[in-house]
Amino acid sequence: MIDLKQIDKSWTLFLDRDGVINYEKKDEYVLHWDEFIFMPGVKDALKILNELFGVIVIVTNQKCIGKKLLTPEDLQLIHQNMVNEITVAGGRIDQIYFCPDLEDDSPNRKPNHGMALQAKKGFPQIDFSKSMMVGNKLSDMQFARNAGITSVFAATTNPDTAFPHPLIDLRVNDLFDFATALTKA
Repeated sequence: MIDLKQIDKSWTLFLDRDGVINYEKKDEYVLHWDEFIFMPGVKDALKILNELFGVIVIVTNQKCIGKKLLTPEDLQLIHQNMVNEITVAGGRIDQIYFCPDLEDDSPNRKPNHGMALQAKKGFPQIDFSKSMMVGNKLSDMQFARNAGITSVFAATTNPDTAFPHPLIDLRVNDLFDFATALTKA
């Protein structure tokens, strides 16, 4: 178990998007900004996390691009609006990595850790042993394991996931619960 008191600006926070930052559309995709709805407390959480972590990145699978339901430019517009709102609220996202690939064995598609390697290339100071990944699926937790990152399961969309679980280091209700736990550590 990770000692949350260790977290400081030398640490990196990896975040999943759908189900952590915004509401996940069941069996569908967020294809337009007007479909993007922040989860409760996310902006407040990111304001807190901004003060605690040196690097904050989002890693998100986006098959909707591979399926031609959304263009990379449309995804960028959604992300630009999301980051703008987070920034106005006092939070920060340093970079967003996404995987449009349809193949589950793509090296960049979670649970594979290609997006973690992309982040390390973009931010050479990232130390995976001083990183945390917050996600709402076991594939996010496997991504963390594959990269040597501490896994934090947000039980937003899959509250019945068993805990303790071999892939989960820490379980929280949501991103705000995680941020609050860090401030109390």
